[in-house]
Amino acid sequence: MTTITQKSTNPTAHLSPEQIEALGAELDAIRQEVLDTRGERDSAYIRKVVDVQRKLELGSRAVLLASIFPPAFVAGTVGLSIAKILENMEIGHNVMHGQWDWMRDPKIHSTTWEWDNATPSEAWKHSHNQVHHTYTNIVGKDNDLGYGIMRVDEEQRWYPLFLAQPLWNFINACFFEYGIAAYDLELGRNLKIPKDKRSEAFKRNAKNTLTKIRKQATKDYVVNPALAIPTGSFLPALAANFTANLVRNVWSHSVIMCGHFPEGVETFELKSIPKNETRGEWYLRQMLGSANFSGSKLLHIMSGNLSHQIEHHLFPDLPSNRYAEVAPQVKAVFEKYELTYLTRPFIPQVASAWHKVVRLSFPNGWLETTNAKNLPTQLVALYKISTADKRKRRVMLKLLERKAKQESATPETQAA
Repeated sequence: MTTITQKSTNPTAHLSPEQIEALGAELDAIRQEVLDTRGERDSAYIRKVVDVQRKLELGSRAVLLASIFPPAFVAGTVGLSIAKILENMEIGHNVMHGQWDWMRDPKIHSTTWEWDNATPSEAWKHSHNQVHHTYTNIVGKDNDLGYGIMRVDEEQRWYPLFLAQPLWNFINACFFEYGIAAYDLELGRNLKIPKDKRSEAFKRNAKNTLTKIRKQATKDYVVNPALAIPTGSFLPALAANFTANLVRNVWSHSVIMCGHFPEGVETFELKSIPKNETRGEWYLRQMLGSANFSGSKLLHIMSGNLSHQIEHHLFPDLPSNRYAEVAPQVKAVFEKYELTYLTRPFIPQVASAWHKVVRLSFPNGWLETTNAKNLPTQLVALYKISTADKRKRRVMLKLLERKAKQESATPETQAA
């Protein structure tokens, strides 16, 4: 991943300003067509999903009251895991985007929905809808790009701490809802500020988040297990709730990573974004900064239809059940303007995102210059780079990058 303006070949260089605006007009027409045809089948869809999710969660929690018996434990845990995934992905995420506000149903509305997650809906809507969707894939501006805790770009300076980012990313996946809560609070930045100088907004948001976490923990780790005490199922019910949250966290983390982190997704420098970015330019950034994954209809629903991340970023307010319908039209626009519509099956897309996490945990050029024969020597070099002072490390990193470029150059390039 290198910001688009630093690449030797800019994938948008062949487009004129007029073509970019024409591209935007074509996408606007696709969006308007869906807006004009929203209706009963869409509202029936989301009401059915909400109904299924609630019955599944209630039934699973009821089964867990007898989870001392293994079949009940397995059935309750699986059911609760699926219910939590449905609530977060296909319902919560999309309701809070306002995709169903047109129904004017106060029970399925972005202003009233509170989801089954550690972070309060209001905090999430600010960091996700307003920040991430506005500044998609702008390095240093969009915290969803690596969640502000990882090295996500070759141009980002390397520190020895990044060697642990695969482990950190795995831990973040397991406890993703708490990572999102910390990210929504901009916890790292705010904790660096002396306690008496922190803003009132941060204090208020932190209090709201702690209240939300306490409610979530009470529901999952106190009430449900306590109700199972009469059958001797306190500990199995507790374990089932923990497992369901773990499964939901790992699943949602995988889906989110597939959207913006796989190899081939473009990133942008803030200074390269026009002050008055046009509609067409904004569309173009969303097209290149997102990626899809393919799979069955069930996979699409369980991902909250974020398997169509490209369509979601182009049209975040359209009902999620329509993304699959408009995808062929969107893909045709990509092909017409000779842009890459980045999609892979789910497993390869997850693998691609993890490959990037591991690759960027090492200094630029280290992996490229490492093979089975020179591995011991390379590990010694990596140790020396990691333990050197800042000035020496900077020099060593530049030498490593230069070596990688020389080794990757073709004989023709070297001769030139």
